[in-house]
This record gives sequence, C-alpha cells and structure tokens, in this order.
Amino acid sequence: MACVTSVRSGVSSSLCPRSVVLLGTNIFGVICVAITLIRKDTATLTLCLARYSELLTLDEKDPKRLFEGNALIRRLVRVGVLDESRMKLDYVLALKVEDFLERRLQTCVYRLGLAKSIHHARVLIKQRHIRVGKQIVNVPSFIVRLDSQKHIDFALTSPFGSGRPGRVRRKKMKAAEKGDEEAEEEEE
Repeated sequence: MACVTSVRSGVSSSLCPRSVVLLGTNIFGVICVAITLIRKDTATLTLCLARYSELLTLDEKDPKRLFEGNALIRRLVRVGVLDESRMKLDYVLALKVEDFLERRLQTCVYRLGLAKSIHHARVLIKQRHIRVGKQIVNVPSFIVRLDSQKHIDFALTSPFGSGRPGRVRRKKMKAAEKGDEEAEEEEE
C-alpha cells in the first residue's frame, strides 16, 4: 500500500479513500471517491480498486457488471455527479474529482448565493447557519443530493434567516428603545 505525506503536517500516513479526493485523477481513484463519498464507506483503497477494475474488465453482458454497474450509475445520478442522459459505465471514466467537489455543501451554498465567497460559505456552515431541509448541517464536506439541493437555506434560528437578531442589532434596538423612552419623557 502506498504512503502519502500530508501537506500540512508533513507526517506520512497510509493512503486512505478520503485522501484520494486530493490525489487521484485516474478512473479508479474517481470511482473510489464516488463510493466513499456517497456511501461513507470505510473500505480501503485496494479493495475499491480491485472491485471496480474487475467490473470494468468484465464482458458487457456479464450479470455482475450489469448489476453492480447499474447500482454505481444510479448512486452517481442521485448525487448529481452524472447526468441522466449519460447513464453508461463508459461515462464514469470521464468523471473528474472536480465533479465530486461541486456536490459539497460548501460549494452549493456559495453557488446558491447564500455566501459571499467559498470561504464565507465554510464559516456559515461551521457556525450552524445553514440547513438542508429541516436539519442543520455543520459539515462543509456534506455531499448534497440532487433532491436535497433545492432545500438548502439559512437555519430558522440564524440571524441570517430572520431568526433572533444578532448581538449588534440587539444592542442597536436596545439603544433605540432607550432613545424613544427619553423622547417621550421630554414631550410630557
């Protein structure tokens, strides 16, 4: 099994499926990323490579290739990485890591215009200002499915989502109330 040196810490660690997101651009890396991101699987890279390299080498009419290939394609379409018009195993070969990164919650929040930048989107998510459906999500790497994308919005309790006002606005409102009370007392 190959070893990879972490860019930030400089520590060598064994190659895991999650590190393929940054490293792998070959088809097996892309397929492995797809499976681990979609199913949150903890399968090792070698198992993933062996399984899908075998799948791609099988005959087109082989029942195993048909069954597992269709399952893979359905998962990729449900996540939104693969279009419904391109539902063939050959199109999986053309997938890039960027296709999977586009489905992250952080990227979706930025693309929907809820954040000013991709970094602002990450901060909003980590500070629990974003919800998907009714569930608040604080994980920027959350993979958004196609049917969940239209339900991304600010949390109901967030000041951005017209919940409780933030600290500065509460101070201003309190100061304005005091100013109104003083003005009423002066009039009397």
